[in-house]
Amino acid sequence: MAGAAAVGGTAALASAAGVTAAAAAPAPGSVAVLGGGVAGLTAAHELAERGFAVTVYERRALGGKARSMDVPGSGRGGRRPLPAEHGFRFIPGIYHNLPDTMRRIPFPGNANGVWDNLVAPSEMSFARTGREDLRIPLPWPGHRPAELTLDEIRRALTAMLDTALGIPAHETAYFVGRVLVFLTSCDERRDEVWERTPWWDFVRAERMSHDYQRILAIGVTRNIVATKAEEASTRTVATLLEAFVLNALGRGADGPLDRILDAPTNEAWIDPWVAHLTSLGVRFRVGWTVRETAYGGGRITAAVVEDAQGARRAVTADHYVCAMPVEHARRTWGPALRAADPQLARCDRLRTDWMTGIQFYLYERAPLLHGHLNCVDSPWSLTAIQQAGHWPDRDFPADYGDGTAVDCLSVDISEWDRPGILYGRTAKQCTRAEVAREVWAQLKAALNDTGRTVLKDSALHSWFLDPGVDGLGTPNPTNEDELLIHPVGTFHLRPTAATAIPNFYLAGDYVSVDIDLATMEGANASARQAVNALLDRTGSAAPRCTVTPLYRAPEFEALKRHDRTRFRWGLPNAFDLG
Repeated sequence: MAGAAAVGGTAALASAAGVTAAAAAPAPGSVAVLGGGVAGLTAAHELAERGFAVTVYERRALGGKARSMDVPGSGRGGRRPLPAEHGFRFIPGIYHNLPDTMRRIPFPGNANGVWDNLVAPSEMSFARTGREDLRIPLPWPGHRPAELTLDEIRRALTAMLDTALGIPAHETAYFVGRVLVFLTSCDERRDEVWERTPWWDFVRAERMSHDYQRILAIGVTRNIVATKAEEASTRTVATLLEAFVLNALGRGADGPLDRILDAPTNEAWIDPWVAHLTSLGVRFRVGWTVRETAYGGGRITAAVVEDAQGARRAVTADHYVCAMPVEHARRTWGPALRAADPQLARCDRLRTDWMTGIQFYLYERAPLLHGHLNCVDSPWSLTAIQQAGHWPDRDFPADYGDGTAVDCLSVDISEWDRPGILYGRTAKQCTRAEVAREVWAQLKAALNDTGRTVLKDSALHSWFLDPGVDGLGTPNPTNEDELLIHPVGTFHLRPTAATAIPNFYLAGDYVSVDIDLATMEGANASARQAVNALLDRTGSAAPRCTVTPLYRAPEFEALKRHDRTRFRWGLPNAFDLG
């Protein structure tokens, strides 16, 4: 598996990666990376730069849930197929590890590689059904305020007052107080108390107004951690809320609060990444499905895979990085392997849920906004973004589809188990076509409700629902790409990147990392930790991967130390007034 290309490619990038040629050669060993999503590609990247001979085994497509994909049969007249995706990409300024990787992926004309393909939406919106939508500017140097008209000013003031009056002043003050409790809580209280407290209970949502529940309880959890407020760990929700608030204040940020790619994901990021890794000597086996991680004599002896032709074979390497999503990875861990490291067995208790994207292609641009849209009152907890306006170098009618679609409205469906407004059924109980019609109806209910027709039925060109979802409308719907969720206690179940097996490592958004959330950042950070563990065990002299934690404001550290003393004495946080 080792070859001259791996060594030569590593030496060529040695100075850029901070890896010396002496440390990179000769090749220190072979690594099988099992899974080609963000975690697997990150592990391959870091290992290849350090001289390892790497082969990535991926069952479906490189990029995993982060990839974009083609709508089959949609390209006409020499145009590319319409671009689709599992869900829109969101790379906020609180991320540091993933942006570092992106800076090291060359892209023609970009001084900072793929990272320069990130663009920052200038606003976001809470779309209220039956009420004026609240549009919020996202201030950041370089953002130009939108042109103002009297009607826009009227709508903005109406929305602000409507939403502000919808949440009573004493409830707003109470929520702010709860945030202060968390900000000043020591790590021990966060890990032991708030990890076991649902966000719904922490913010006392049960006794609050409807708007408080929809925006501050349900809205926050669906946007930040894509899980139910009644179940979500306060530690996870509030940690991310804290990070976003500090990001908005310009503290500890890699960039603006909200960033997306300036083209379909594969064009802007995944394809250049794969090309770069190939130049480093990484080999890819796409269409190869891992069936078992064989264990014997205290080590992993082989990965049993099914190749693209359906033949079973055992592939061997010196080291193995398991970089598959947890729901797929744990199927490959046999009883002996689980017995060798109990943290693998604990992963059976990690839970996943559905959060899946659907794209609507439009004949005409809808007058939405330059940023993300949150339909806070929609039963299916919809979030969306209008993409063509963020893709300045892509001409939709000229470059994609049949020449008539001018935009793509990408929507994430976060709630699949609540009845909708059109059919009265859950998303899982609807057929694919019914899901599309229901989502369209919920979008119109949120956007066409205050005198403007934002979405027109006549503007709908076509739609595309993630093919990973199957069996909708039947008793047994399935989803190949579920998302790890964070109910209380999850933090204590997450495994470390280093296992008790000396040549076996874990990388993925379920692995324990500082961000404690199923994100591309978490997948990237876990892969870096896995590589560092491998380097430590092999005694490698190569530089360790930098793993950057979430920013922590130094102003709160004295208060956290005080809270640590109170926690040890069995006292509540000083700001916790009940």
